[in-house]
Amino acid sequence: MSRLLVVNADDMGLTPGVCRAVHRAHTDGVVTSTSVLAVGTAFDEAAARLRDAPGLAVGAHLAIVGEDRPLLSAAEVPTLVDRTGHFPLGYRTVVARGAAGRIDPDDVRREFAAQLERVAGIGVPVTHLDTHQHTHLWPAVAAVVVELATAAGVPSVRLPTSRSRGPVGVGVRLLSRRLHARLERAGLRSTADYAGLDESGALDQARVAGTLRRLAAAGAASAELNTHPGEAGEAALARFGWGFRWADELAMLTSPVTRELVEDLGYRLGSFADLAGAR
Repeated sequence: MSRLLVVNADDMGLTPGVCRAVHRAHTDGVVTSTSVLAVGTAFDEAAARLRDAPGLAVGAHLAIVGEDRPLLSAAEVPTLVDRTGHFPLGYRTVVARGAAGRIDPDDVRREFAAQLERVAGIGVPVTHLDTHQHTHLWPAVAAVVVELATAAGVPSVRLPTSRSRGPVGVGVRLLSRRLHARLERAGLRSTADYAGLDESGALDQARVAGTLRRLAAAGAASAELNTHPGEAGEAALARFGWGFRWADELAMLTSPVTRELVEDLGYRLGSFADLAGAR
């Protein structure tokens, strides 16, 4: 039996260009799944495109970072926002606040529940949950995500990991193992392998070849390739200082070379909804 590869595009709803890129990466490429950012400024466009793309599986990309505003008011989630009422730009702030005990899990629960409700309101099944910048690797956030997935009947949660040999990679792998144990106890599914954190925003044609070959060599029955397609030069992306090569990822995802490589490595494309038959 061939192995399952979930090619997931994050940040659907972040900007109009990202919405167009994700849709194109699905219709003209190998993207099988996307994670929707309920707080994104282009959420309504994302919802419209997803209703018109029944073959594209949908997950909720829950956010407490990224510089956008929460769905709830600052007064309702005071430990999640800065003085202007926005989320912090990056995950490091969340980790620092969490380590200092300055993030209230109830604030996370209320905001994530509102975001999940908005994504579910699109009217298509929610196949999985994940988080913007992988904040659910942090145990307090992970507990909330698992609780919400269980309550809402969402069967799968992303399990990010890293192959980096540096201190960040070591920390991510430790947190990933703990998250995996939590998901197992809750009866929630995840792919058996993952790539995309180390390569975030830089999965061009050359890099994806090595990444997919490493996944295939590991031999897991299922894997997620986590991607970030976008359009070149979109002004709305300029405010994010992430250094992502959005257009290079879109070009890779729509290239026939990528599809041929996926097939040559013995993968079948699918979504988190297909995990039940892949483990």
